[in-house]
Amino acid sequence: MPVAVFILGLAVFAQGTSEFMLSGLLPDISADLGVSLSQAGLLTSAFAIGMVVGAPVLAAATLHWPRRRSLVLFLSVFAAAHVVSALTPDYAVLLAARVVSALANAGFWAVAAAAAVAMVPVSARARALAIVVGGVTVACVAGVPAGAVLGQLWGWRSAFWAVAVLSALSAVAVLRALPSGTTRRTASTSPSTTGGGVRAELRALADRRVAVTYLLNALIQGATFCAFTFLAPLVTEVAGFGEGWVPGMLVLFGAGAFLGITLGGRLGDAHPMRVLGYGMTALTAGWAVLALAGGNQVVLVTLVFLQGLLAFGLAPALTSRAYQLAAGAPTLAGAFATAAFNVGAAAGPGLGGLALDAGFGFRAPVWVSAGLMVPALAVLAWAVLLERRTAHAPVSRA
Repeated sequence: MPVAVFILGLAVFAQGTSEFMLSGLLPDISADLGVSLSQAGLLTSAFAIGMVVGAPVLAAATLHWPRRRSLVLFLSVFAAAHVVSALTPDYAVLLAARVVSALANAGFWAVAAAAAVAMVPVSARARALAIVVGGVTVACVAGVPAGAVLGQLWGWRSAFWAVAVLSALSAVAVLRALPSGTTRRTASTSPSTTGGGVRAELRALADRRVAVTYLLNALIQGATFCAFTFLAPLVTEVAGFGEGWVPGMLVLFGAGAFLGITLGGRLGDAHPMRVLGYGMTALTAGWAVLALAGGNQVVLVTLVFLQGLLAFGLAPALTSRAYQLAAGAPTLAGAFATAAFNVGAAAGPGLGGLALDAGFGFRAPVWVSAGLMVPALAVLAWAVLLERRTAHAPVSRA
């Protein structure tokens, strides 16, 4: 595997830490800036919205730029936005900086995924994507707890400074690791797909199977982040653990996610549809069992790890399938995959919050996760049907 792929994973780690670390910093930000906790929570929503909008827009806007230039630019803007975040005493400026950070992160994700895929043979795409996306799982295991510790020791601004420094170092590493001639279009791309630029890539995305893959991604991530966001009250109020157990449970989920994405990257290359079928079925059952038996501490600990493994183990197969089906859209395929991921990451917690506000109890978000997996399984059946129809469609002759 090229070293540059691991460098991209390091950069994603820095950005993933920024995306999720606010969960442990919101009370301090609220007190320091004189805003309510709900206003501070909008910083997370703003980031998710920026990711959804920014991925396809920025990918299209920089479509013909060299990949190295785009990646370094996005990382530089990301680092600068965190410097502004660490310095500002004004909530509105911090909110704007979060939006800018999200846009830069979205652009980086779209280009990084395309760059990783371009650097490896087709048979290794899922593994390469697993390394890049694995930066997010490492952020859950190490980066987010580290951000919380920094916040406790030196204040919430220190966590933003740390992300800024790590992002700047990642920009330097990308500048050195990726060859200067690494452009969006590789020599293997046919002229028919390069001539139209954005229009050509959009035509390549018109396949219904691609849209179905994105819908699957959004539903699975919605289920995952719904339960993950409200894991703390499940641990303390339902299972009866003390508050000191919550960071450990988050790390346990992240450890499962890291193992899952590693295994999923290897299995997803060889058997993508089988991985999705078995994995989604097990994931659905796991959320249902966790909702029913989450009060049992052994069951909770076991399923927190297994659900992290299963949820993130599906990600490489989903993203690799999008690239396979939309081979003529090497940049926008990744951009819309990023957008779909963040649609789920934003919508899932929102639905879980509505269930909590409706008074259904602390198990309600986990039931929502199980509920989201039911239509996901139906969409998977649709994807299999489309695949079979495509395989048996008559080939037109000139």
